[in-house]
Amino acid sequence: MELLFLLILVLLMAFALGSGYPVAFALPGTAIITVALASISGYLFEGNPDAYFLQGGPWQWLSAGVTNLRGVYWEVERDTLIAIPLFIFMGIMLQRSKIAEDLLVTMAQLFGPVPGGLGISVVFVGALLAATTGIVGATVVAMGLISLPAMLRNNYSRPLATGTIAASGTLGQIIPPSIVLIILADQLASAVDQAGSARKALHKAATGELSMPSSFDVVSTSAGEMFLGAFVPGMLLVGLYMAFILGFALLRPKAAPPVRYGGKFDAKFFGNLALALIPPLGLIFLVLGSIIAGIATVNQAGSIGAAGAILMAGYRLREGQKYAYTPVILGLLSLAGVLVVVSFFDTNIKAISTTQDAIGVTLGLIATVGFLVSLVWSCWRAYKIDDTLQGVMIETAKTTSLVFIILLGAAMLTAAFRAFGGEELVRDFLNSMPGGFWSKFVIVMAVIFFLGFFLDFIEIAVVVVPIVAPILLADPTANVTAVWLGVMIGLNIQTSFLTPPFGFALFYLRGVAPPIVKTIEMYKGVIAFIVLQLIALLVVGLYPQLVNYLPNRASLTAETAPPPRNPKLQYCVEEYIAEQFVTERASLESAINAARRLNLDKLPKHLASSLTKSFDAAESAPGILGQAFQAEDVIDQNVDLYRPKQVKVRRIESNIRDIDAEIREHDTLLSRIRGDNHDAEKQKLKDEIAALKAERDELSAKIPAEWATTYKEFRKLLKTESTLRTQFRRAADTGYQPVVDFLTVLQSNEAFAALKADMAKIKADLLQKTPKEMVTEVEALSRRFDGIAGASDIKSGLSKVRRRLKGKTPKLEQAAKELDKTIAEYDTQLVWRNSAEINLVAGLEKYEKALRGSVGLRLQSKLNKEQALFVASCRSGHTDISHNF
Repeated sequence: MELLFLLILVLLMAFALGSGYPVAFALPGTAIITVALASISGYLFEGNPDAYFLQGGPWQWLSAGVTNLRGVYWEVERDTLIAIPLFIFMGIMLQRSKIAEDLLVTMAQLFGPVPGGLGISVVFVGALLAATTGIVGATVVAMGLISLPAMLRNNYSRPLATGTIAASGTLGQIIPPSIVLIILADQLASAVDQAGSARKALHKAATGELSMPSSFDVVSTSAGEMFLGAFVPGMLLVGLYMAFILGFALLRPKAAPPVRYGGKFDAKFFGNLALALIPPLGLIFLVLGSIIAGIATVNQAGSIGAAGAILMAGYRLREGQKYAYTPVILGLLSLAGVLVVVSFFDTNIKAISTTQDAIGVTLGLIATVGFLVSLVWSCWRAYKIDDTLQGVMIETAKTTSLVFIILLGAAMLTAAFRAFGGEELVRDFLNSMPGGFWSKFVIVMAVIFFLGFFLDFIEIAVVVVPIVAPILLADPTANVTAVWLGVMIGLNIQTSFLTPPFGFALFYLRGVAPPIVKTIEMYKGVIAFIVLQLIALLVVGLYPQLVNYLPNRASLTAETAPPPRNPKLQYCVEEYIAEQFVTERASLESAINAARRLNLDKLPKHLASSLTKSFDAAESAPGILGQAFQAEDVIDQNVDLYRPKQVKVRRIESNIRDIDAEIREHDTLLSRIRGDNHDAEKQKLKDEIAALKAERDELSAKIPAEWATTYKEFRKLLKTESTLRTQFRRAADTGYQPVVDFLTVLQSNEAFAALKADMAKIKADLLQKTPKEMVTEVEALSRRFDGIAGASDIKSGLSKVRRRLKGKTPKLEQAAKELDKTIAEYDTQLVWRNSAEINLVAGLEKYEKALRGSVGLRLQSKLNKEQALFVASCRSGHTDISHNF
C-alpha cells in the first residue's frame, strides 16, 4: 500500500504542476493531502493510521516535514541562502540601469565585421551579463529587443538568431554568480551529510571496522566552491557557442553575414567601449575575485556585488548630465584610500598605541565615510529617478520570496516521499543497476534532462536533487566530489530553459520577437545549442579536473588552507614527496651525510641520540615510501581480478541486509499483536518470516566458497600498503621534527643567557630575604623561562625550589640544595648551548632547508604555491576507492 500512496503523491504533484497551480503551494499541499489520505485510509481499513507508512505515522512525518522546513532558515551554519537576495538585487539593479543595452550595442559594433559577429557579440554579452546579473528573463528580453531586430535586419537565419539569443540568455544559470548554483550548494550540503553516514555504514558492514578513514569521507561543497567549479565549464560553454556560430557563418555565409560598422574605430569608439565594458568586468573581478582569493565568503561577495550595482546605476541613470560620475568617482577614491590605509597602517582600534596607529584609523574612517556617502548618494539617485530603487526592491522581494517558498514546500514534499518509502525505492532501483556508479549517474542525468522539458530549474533542484544526490555521493565506485556533481546537474538543468515546449527562455523570447519569427523556428534554433550543452556535459563528465581544480586551488592557497598533515591530502602530498625524492635525491643524501658528520659529543646524550635517530629516519624515509608505492602497484595488479567478485558478493550481502531489516520489521509487528483473535494475522507474519529466512539462506549460498580466502588475501595487500604509509609518515616526522625542535632551542640562546645574572641573584637573595619574598621572586623568574625553548629542566628545578619555600615551615636547606642543582644544570646547559650555536647551527639549518620540501613537508604549517598547485591538480580527478569497502 505504501507504493500506492507513493504513486498518488507523484501523480498529484504532476497534476498540480501541470495544471499551472503555483509551485510554492503545490509541493507542500501534495505532501499534506497524501499523508492525510494515507492516515485516514489506514484508520478506516486497518484500524491503525500508521498502517500505510513505511515507518512511523502521519504525525511523525508531518513533524519531520516541519523540521526540514525550519532547517531552511533556522540552522545557524546554513547561511548559504543569504546570498540569494543579494545577487538577485545586483542583477535586477544592473538590468534596470540599462547596462545590458550599452553592452549589446557596443559589442555588436565591435564584432559586427566578423562572420557571425552579431551572434558572437550576443554570446559575449550573454556571458558578461551572466556573470553580473544572472537573471535569465531580463537577459533574454534585453537581447531579444535589441539584438534580434538587428540580426533579422542583416539577413541572419531566424533559427540561428533566436537560438543564439535564447541560449546566451541561459548562461546566467551556470556562469557564477548563479542562483541555481547557490540552491544546489544548499541542497548538496545536506546530501553530503546523508551520503557520509551511508558510506560509513557501508564501510562498517563490509569491513567490520568501527571507524572509516577520513580520507574516504564524501567531499562536501559550498556556494563559493560551486562558483569556482562552474567557472571553467561556463567558459567552455561560451567557447562552444562562439565556435559554433563562427563555423556556421563560415560554412553558410548568407545565414550569418558580417555587418560593417558605419562609424570609425577611433579613440571615441574605444572610449565608449571601455566605459561599457570595464565597469561590468570590474564588478565581476570584485565579486568572483574576492571569492577565488579567499578574501570574501559568497555572502560577503554578494554584498560587494549589490553595492557595486548601486554605484553603477548611480552614474548610468544620469548619463550625459552634470556630475553624473561624481558619486562613483568618490566611491572609487574612497576604496583606494581604504586599500592604502590597510596596506600601511594597523587599523585595529583596540590596538592603538602610537600616533601613527591613530592616524591610520582616522584616515580609514574618513575613507569609509566617503564610500558610504557615495553609496547613499547613488541610492538616492536610484530612488528619485524613475522609482528605480523601489522597483528593484519589490522585484527582489518577489523573486526571493518565490525561491524560499519553493524551498520550504520542497522540504515538506521530501519528507512525504520518504514516508512512503520513495527514497528506498529509488536507492534500491539505482543500486540494482549493473555498471556501478556510472550507470546510476547516466540514469539520473537522463531523468533530470527529461524533467527539464516540463519543470523549472528550482523545482528540479529542490525536489530531485535531495533524493538522488545522497545515493550518488555515497557510492565509492567513482568517489565523486559534491561540487562536480552539482556543476553537472547545473549544466543539465540549464537545458530546461531551452527544451521545448516549456523552455522559459523560449517563452521570454517569444514575448518580444516579431510575428515574422515563427515558434517552430525558435524550436529549430535551440536544438543545436542543446546539443552543444550536452557536449559540454560530456566533456566535463570525462574531465572532472575542469570543475575540481579551481576549488582545490583556492582552498589550498588561501590563508586558511589546511596543513599538509590533513588526512585528506596525504596521498597527493606523498605523490609530491615521491617526485622530490627522485629529482632532489642527490641534495637530500648530501644534506643527510653532512649532518651525520656534525660533532654531537658536547650535547646531552638524549639530544645527541634524538638527532642521530632523526638522521637515520630521514635516510630510511625514501625507501619506505618507495615500498608503499610498490605495494600500491601490487594492489592495482590484483584489483581487476578482485573487483568482479567483490561487486557480486557485496550485492548479495546488501540484499541479505535488506531481508534482515524486513525480518526485524516483521518481528516487531508480531510482538505488537496482542490477544487471541489475531491468530491468522500472526500465522501470516510467521510464514512471511520463514519465507524471508529461506530467501536469505538461498542468497547466502550464492556467495562463492573461496570468497573468504580471496577477501582475506586482498585485505592483506591493503594492510601492507597502509602499514608502509604509516611507517613512512613516522619516519618522515622523526627525520625532521627533532632537528626543528633543536634549532628552536638554539634560537632562544640569547634569552637563555640573559637570565644568568638573575639566577645568581636568586642564590644571593635566598640567604637575605624571607621565604615569602623568595617565593614571589622565584615565581617571577620561572615565568621568564616559560617562553624559552628547552628550558623545561630549569623551570622544573625552580618549581621545586618554590615548593620547598612555601608552607608554614619553609625548608631552606632543601631549597638551597635544589637551587644549587638548578644553577648547575643552567650552567651546563649554557655551555652546550653556546657550543652548539657555534658548531651545529649552520649545518642543521642546511639539513632543515634541504628536507623542508620533502621529508619535512608534512610538518609545515601550509603548502607553498608550487606544492599547493601540485596537490590541487592531484586531487582534481576521481578515484575508485570501492575496493576498500
